Amino acid sequence: MRPVLDRNMAFEDFRNYYFLKTELQEFCREHELSPAGSKGELAERVAIFLETGERRKPAVKKVRMVKHEVLSLDTVITEGHRCSQDVRAFFSSVIPGFHFSTYIQSYFKGNVGKSYRDVVEAWYQEVERKMDKSYQKEIPPQFEYNTFIRDFFADHRNKGKTQKDAIQAWKEIKRLPGSNRYRMLAD
Repeated sequence: MRPVLDRNMAFEDFRNYYFLKTELQEFCREHELSPAGSKGELAERVAIFLETGERRKPAVKKVRMVKHEVLSLDTVITEGHRCSQDVRAFFSSVIPGFHFSTYIQSYFKGNVGKSYRDVVEAWYQEVERKMDKSYQKEIPPQFEYNTFIRDFFADHRNKGKTQKDAIQAWKEIKRLPGSNRYRMLAD
């Protein structure tokens, strides 16, 4: 059984079990830690607190906002780029059916200095990759549930099983210590 997340929990136990973001936020509020940030940031803050008692504040991200008067294909991606309504409107005028996918948002973050023309090219490359039946979109590490469900259905022994079956398997594995990854059993 999964232990209760509280101040007396051993650091090793915390690292060994799965906790929801809401549970981490609640713990942070109860122990005067900031509940702000991603699930990974919260987990790290809680882990440090359990191990050392230190109440670490979230890292302050300095964002330099650059206001572009007119967006064009030559607009350069800057540090702290925001996927705003203006940016969405621009790309929608250039790419039919455009939306901010996780891939494109990551592209902005990882390609400071490139141009919007490069973003358009990256969009169409992603569209092409999605047409390949074997293509699997990368799931970021914080989405353990999504990864587990995809891997559950990839196991040929689960053919014919339902989403309800997959969710039940997820509930069982997250109660156990260790990895929350789906384990495909050998034939």
